[in-house]
Amino acid sequence: MTIQLEGKKIQDQDQFMVPQTNAFGHDFRDYNNAQSERQKGVEKFYKTQHINQTYDFVKKMREDYTKLDKAKMSIWECCELLNDVVDDSDPDLDEPQIQHLLQSAEAIRKDYPNEDWLHLTALIHDLGKILVLPKFGGLPQWAVVGDTFPLGCSFDESNIHHKYFKENQDFNNSIYNTKNGIYYDFIGLENVMMSWGHDDYMYMVAKENGTTLPSAGLFIIRYHSFYPLHKNGAYKHLMNDEDEENLKWLHVFNKYDLYSKSKVHVNVEEVKPYYMSLIEKYFPAKLRW
Repeated sequence: MTIQLEGKKIQDQDQFMVPQTNAFGHDFRDYNNAQSERQKGVEKFYKTQHINQTYDFVKKMREDYTKLDKAKMSIWECCELLNDVVDDSDPDLDEPQIQHLLQSAEAIRKDYPNEDWLHLTALIHDLGKILVLPKFGGLPQWAVVGDTFPLGCSFDESNIHHKYFKENQDFNNSIYNTKNGIYYDFIGLENVMMSWGHDDYMYMVAKENGTTLPSAGLFIIRYHSFYPLHKNGAYKHLMNDEDEENLKWLHVFNKYDLYSKSKVHVNVEEVKPYYMSLIEKYFPAKLRW
């Protein structure tokens, strides 16, 4: 199957072999098996996230981080900072984040060798997780990682551990608790307030620093954790035509993002020159963060 998009093609090549289990021997994104300590920690994470991610909280975070006044550095410098970050919301991996980025990028590079923008998108899609580091605000993990969802409308039941939203102050707010809330059908996701985290932050950094990545790349960065949409088809009534086209690329990317996680490490120095050339092509030498 080939899908045309902005002069590019999505080729379903079926070369990527999806593993049966994650790095711990469990099903991928298994949030219902609470037998392991890591699973219990993941559920506790989502309880805290669902209670605290409110419309007002996200509005405040966006106002603060839009200033991009935390640091000035290159994309690769940011990649190296991720050596100090482990994602507590992820039941599939407990490795440093830079390995996940390279694993995703290298897997996509193998199957889509001509889409260099997609290789780079995979490399940088999680860079916003530096928000947990003190220099970038030292935000708690519930304000940085995990599945994302819209604020300003009702919480769809496809959201992981939906029951904990009942303790969110927006849950009973009559302005927000209808299907559309403050929005209208086909408004476009760019006009929807998403829960705050690394996705929206990295999208903001890339856009405000003048990246030349195509809109599909920016869409992947901003919505790759929006699992209620791209896994369950929720909130599609808020999408416009451009969102629908970009979602096709996100579906391609998601397979590699989710299933390339492994205990087998990529040799960083071996692949670094290639990714440095892509960074130079699509980004300025230094970015405001």
